[in-house]
Amino acid sequence: MIKKQINRRDMLKSSGLLLGAISLTHCSPSKRTASHQFRFCLNTSTIRGHNLDLPEEMKLTAAAGYDGIEIWMRELNVYLEKGGSLEEIKHAAQDLGLTIESAIAFPRWIVNDDAERQQALEQIKVEMDMLRQINCFRIAAPPVGATTGSLDLRAAADRYAAILDIGNEMGVLPQLEVWGFSANVHTIGQAFYIAAESGHTDACLLLDVYHLYRGGSPFNALQLLDGAALHMFHMNDYPEIPPRDQLKDSHRVYPGDGVAPFADIIRFLHAKGKPIVLSLELFNKDLWAQEVGTVLETGLAKMRTVVSDHIS
Repeated sequence: MIKKQINRRDMLKSSGLLLGAISLTHCSPSKRTASHQFRFCLNTSTIRGHNLDLPEEMKLTAAAGYDGIEIWMRELNVYLEKGGSLEEIKHAAQDLGLTIESAIAFPRWIVNDDAERQQALEQIKVEMDMLRQINCFRIAAPPVGATTGSLDLRAAADRYAAILDIGNEMGVLPQLEVWGFSANVHTIGQAFYIAAESGHTDACLLLDVYHLYRGGSPFNALQLLDGAALHMFHMNDYPEIPPRDQLKDSHRVYPGDGVAPFADIIRFLHAKGKPIVLSLELFNKDLWAQEVGTVLETGLAKMRTVVSDHIS
């Protein structure tokens, strides 16, 4: 597909990186009327250690009161390998009233090696086709393969445009994800550059409380991101100790149980004036040792509290 040719200001606006850009239509309406437009979602990493299959995770997530679920491609593949079907997952979500908001996948679309990148594009097509069949219309696009070494961000922008073109054709939106430990895409500024320079109207970011802090980005930078370029936001928190450069995924805690500046974070997100999916993403082994229902209910309550505490 030929990339759209637009001038620089139009490019920034269409990528959603200047305030006032028009909103995209990939977001689903909220189930409930509230003083905010957030939807509450579970990223299944939060209960990975409970070793449940995908249908059971979906059932428990809906029972706990979440609006949606964010799955991992690997667990969907495991379910299919054991004899399950995409049709079963689609109908299970529909019966539960649960939106499959997005999927976490790891194709190496951003790497410098041409052959490896081409293989990643084929993987993306397969995964997007699977997701479309279960009514999941977003997928994470993290900088897999660019966590070490050097990367030309201008080349990365072209590579992001390529998977956006595929997503446009397949009906599944790839969200450029910031990884705080990546050598090349660890700040919101680097992600801004890649998304803007892609020149693509669907360019958007997938941000995370932990990763923004771990990568050294100021949370005030969220003010610069228009709502059209933000559909989901990973929710978690981090402790004061260990120091930022020693933090690992396993240190993540429930929102509000750490020292993240949620008064600012929620205010900046709420100001977008559009539905944003808040997805609880933890990798804390202490939680995996607890009863799964308790973890799910506590996580949702914690997200609701940090929202209600900071929206008048």
